Amino acid sequence: MSTDLYRQAAEFSAHGRPFVIATVVRVEGSSSAPRGSKGLIDEHGKLVVGWLGGGCAESAVKTEALKCMAAAKPQIITLDLRDEQLGVGMPCGGKMEVFIEPVLPRPELLIVGHGRIAETLCTLGHLMGLAITVNDPAADAASFPQAAKLVTEDFDLTQTPIGANTYVTIATQHKRDHLWLQKALEGNAAYVALIASRHRSKLVLDYVAAAGVPASKITTVFAPAGIDLGAATPEEIALSIMSQIVALRRRGTTRTLSLERNAGTIEESAAEKLIRQCEVQGAS
Repeated sequence: MSTDLYRQAAEFSAHGRPFVIATVVRVEGSSSAPRGSKGLIDEHGKLVVGWLGGGCAESAVKTEALKCMAAAKPQIITLDLRDEQLGVGMPCGGKMEVFIEPVLPRPELLIVGHGRIAETLCTLGHLMGLAITVNDPAADAASFPQAAKLVTEDFDLTQTPIGANTYVTIATQHKRDHLWLQKALEGNAAYVALIASRHRSKLVLDYVAAAGVPASKITTVFAPAGIDLGAATPEEIALSIMSQIVALRRRGTTRTLSLERNAGTIEESAAEKLIRQCEVQGAS
């Protein structure tokens, strides 16, 4: 395989662009793409480099690649090349299995504000594999050592773009929190949380509603932020917020894992599988 594919993958990763690596992992009968063939597909469904058999087979892989990027999950697909009508339109006489692996940029945790909650969020977010950006005039590298980016001058809120891959926590202590909330909602952030009292939260939400932000967007705001852990310290509050982010990102629930269950009726969670594997390794 040409090194062009790996160079292109490195370039996309450096620029934060999502892509898919598609690999032919199994072939039965005749196929124009042998086992081991690879292709890189960009976020628009274009085969940028590589070879996947051409024709309708390639088109089918592109379609599935976009689905895998949207779902953020890898998948193995089977292409039937034996029947032009029932398969993918290429009667080559065989079958082909393709492993589709999405490579997505790291989600960003944008922390707007400073203080102990914000500092702990930075640490926890780094541990969770998020790229950390901190925006606050009082932010410094000593307080946020894990931050990839510090923005200390952003008077018109233009130095920190917000997109669908951004998780936003607003801890400004009432300083322009309403403006940041409006910006986060307009940017369609993946998560928007306001660290404030219930009284302050209502005032801010009322402001963005009066500014014309649709109610459907306002209802997505977590205000006050976090899940109910009974948190009493800044560190515990930060933990409750990060727990909420993880649950949202991984499509989890906040129910306890020790719920009484009937054998075989409830699927083992990813966390339970990991714990069980660690127990087995520890016993061996």
